[in-house]
Amino acid sequence: MKPVAIFTHTECEPPGYLVDLLHAVNYPFQLVCLHNDVNGDFELDDFSRLIFMGGPGNVAEPEPWMLQEMEIIRHARNRKIPQLGICLGAQLMSVAFGGRVWQADALEVGWHKVQLTATAKDCRWFDNLPQQFEVFQWHAHNFSLPPACTRVATSECTPCQGFIEGANLAIQFHLEMTVEIITTLIDKYAEDLTGQSDCIQNRQQILQDIDQHCQQTFDVADHLLKQWLMLAD
Repeated sequence: MKPVAIFTHTECEPPGYLVDLLHAVNYPFQLVCLHNDVNGDFELDDFSRLIFMGGPGNVAEPEPWMLQEMEIIRHARNRKIPQLGICLGAQLMSVAFGGRVWQADALEVGWHKVQLTATAKDCRWFDNLPQQFEVFQWHAHNFSLPPACTRVATSECTPCQGFIEGANLAIQFHLEMTVEIITTLIDKYAEDLTGQSDCIQNRQQILQDIDQHCQQTFDVADHLLKQWLMLAD
């Protein structure tokens, strides 16, 4: 079995719970770090699926490594290699697929509810998920629905929280973040928690019942991402 390539973009946003999930289903994986020139000679033929993680940056003003990843995304799409984008990764997929990314009116940070669209239920990956569930968010940009793609999730703060196209899945929200990752982000980006917006939670709100919140999102990940891993072909 060829491994999954997991593209990481910063040390403070590792794959987190995704690694546990991949181990649970005995799926091999390899980390790829184009943003710091590690594994710069990426070979698409070596991998069965691609996962693009989150991280800082503005896809509307792409850095060289972003351009390289979007080129990989386009090639993988043409070759029908399944792809998953999370947060920044979803934004990269949107632009690579013909959409756009722009600065949001306010950050969306903390535990927020997303709603599945009616069309999401037509996709087997979302079978048995509730119509609404709470997930972790941390982003300053929004992305549009690219042509030929289907919106699958939305929220009060972000119109497009996810889309699908064939075996490709892009989600703005996080299902992989552990307590340790979230705590690190709070310490590193404390200034993001000070805005006057219903879309921004403060440190206390984020940390309250955090173990329970994380476990609930892991339950969603166990279903949605496992379905993507096992059924994307």
